[in-house]
Amino acid sequence: MSAVLTYEALLSAAIAVAESRLSQGPEWLTALRTRALAIHKDLGIPTPKHEEWKYTPLRTVANTNWQPAEGGPALFEREFRAYTDSKIKIVLVNGRLDRNLSDIPATPGLTAMSLFDAIGSEPTISEFLGQVASVEEHTFAALNTALFEDGLYLHLKKGAMVEPVIEILHITSGAGQVIAPRILVVAEEGSVAQILEQYVSAEEAANLTIPVTEVVTHKHANIEHVRLQDESTENFHIALWETRQTGESEYRSYNVAFGAAIGRLDQNIMLDGRHITTRLDGVVVARGEQILDNHTKLDHAMPDCNSFEIYKQIIDDKASVVFNGKIFVHQDAQKTDAKQTNQALLLSPNATINSKPQLEIFADDVKCTHGATVGQIEPTFLFYMRSRGIPKAEAEAILVYAFAAEVLELISNDDLKKNLEARLFEKLGLS
Repeated sequence: MSAVLTYEALLSAAIAVAESRLSQGPEWLTALRTRALAIHKDLGIPTPKHEEWKYTPLRTVANTNWQPAEGGPALFEREFRAYTDSKIKIVLVNGRLDRNLSDIPATPGLTAMSLFDAIGSEPTISEFLGQVASVEEHTFAALNTALFEDGLYLHLKKGAMVEPVIEILHITSGAGQVIAPRILVVAEEGSVAQILEQYVSAEEAANLTIPVTEVVTHKHANIEHVRLQDESTENFHIALWETRQTGESEYRSYNVAFGAAIGRLDQNIMLDGRHITTRLDGVVVARGEQILDNHTKLDHAMPDCNSFEIYKQIIDDKASVVFNGKIFVHQDAQKTDAKQTNQALLLSPNATINSKPQLEIFADDVKCTHGATVGQIEPTFLFYMRSRGIPKAEAEAILVYAFAAEVLELISNDDLKKNLEARLFEKLGLS
């Protein structure tokens, strides 16, 4: 197959582990793993000849002999930033729930438990696990499905209103490992919650992190979901985040990407009901020689739905960013209102942005718009601020934050907004 790289050398140990798990667990899970492993073996590792991976080379990933992840230590030498003061803190180390590091108080309407335990005790989990993520199209998500050992199951019961932010911290520890975190979120009718899903590294080391997050929102559910990828800039992070919304639900998602040598996120949202509201927004900051790639898809399957997407990218040094944003409107999805905006700010003459907004519309009574702009810091604005005594670094910081603020200001939690702003300044070397 000319369009793929073989995986036998780089993932041979991981494949062996995945095959050994095919006989573990209930029959439905065995069938799911078997299908996923076959898909991954068939698809292999994409190369730039594959249109969806044209600007994101994976040769370094393909030439590394990754080993299956082992459990991380219970204690770490470094401290991890707290973005909110929430009492609900769930920690996963190398994809496994760590009960010693987690703090999961009893919360009315919320079940937060090990995915491994949920598979054995929650009879309805088979209706959702592996049913939202489209592994047929995503080779690394297929590998995750075959390989994951544990993860997190979040279940919001009907009418649950969870006030504290549900903080999920994924810690990658060690080096040379393939790590397969898995999250399943099921929000029942009328439930309300905020989720922060954060990915960090314990060391400056190269691992291959392949997370999959599946989200299901039922009628009148209202979920705000922030995803922060801030792993080591030596790490490789290739993720799938898929959501299925049913009628009259609201889902607001914010992707903040700062870390990884190569970071790729495919985020797809299926609007599978009437009167749905969806946000799919992102802030991406790439420096050095990072490659950060985001592919998004808003899939309008039913009429009378609204979706809004704003992606802001800040690119410095020799970094490269990819944005591929698709809005797909099915024939029955009349009275769709979908808006997409992609803007990139280049801070260096060597920075690169590859932007590809797409609209595929098969209905006639719709309002769909998209736009993409690329530019630099406006010299007039910078001169105006410096002429009033503001130092250059501070003036640039203000202008860059103002550029990103359109997305960050949409996040409802004030502490989270403030701390993301501080981390943004750090990432840009402007703090």
